[in-house]
Amino acid sequence: MDMHPPNNEHTDDEMLKIEVNLDDIPGEWLGHVMDLLFRAGATDVFYSPIYMKKNRPGVLLQLLCSKNDFDAMKEILLSETTTLGFRYYPITVQRMERRFIKVNTKWGAITVKQGISKGEVFQQSPEYDECKSIADKYGVPLKKVYEAVWKQLP
Repeated sequence: MDMHPPNNEHTDDEMLKIEVNLDDIPGEWLGHVMDLLFRAGATDVFYSPIYMKKNRPGVLLQLLCSKNDFDAMKEILLSETTTLGFRYYPITVQRMERRFIKVNTKWGAITVKQGISKGEVFQQSPEYDECKSIADKYGVPLKKVYEAVWKQLP
């Protein structure tokens, strides 16, 4: 089952933003938690460094998900982190149209994600994993692979 939102421009008004402050969690666990949240349906997960009471350093975990996925997110946060609770808010997300094109380089084709608004491309980004794979395979700097893709874009 595809967990990604549709590529057409749309508004998701059945979304939640969930956040939790963590000050006593090993850093190694954070990547694992992120993977679990994405697999369970989160559309975005991110961490920010924060300072909490008594000036303790911590991490703010924030995620976006459909209201339908709330219970799964709750279970992961309670079972896989050190939190005793979290905050959540209803949120509306405006998503622009997305299109995927292939750009040929001397090392092979690379996917580029384009953002579309009013029929015009306003954002373009080569797919990192494909660029990294080519850089590793051919022993070239990653930035050279990106440059080759950008040279092919209008």
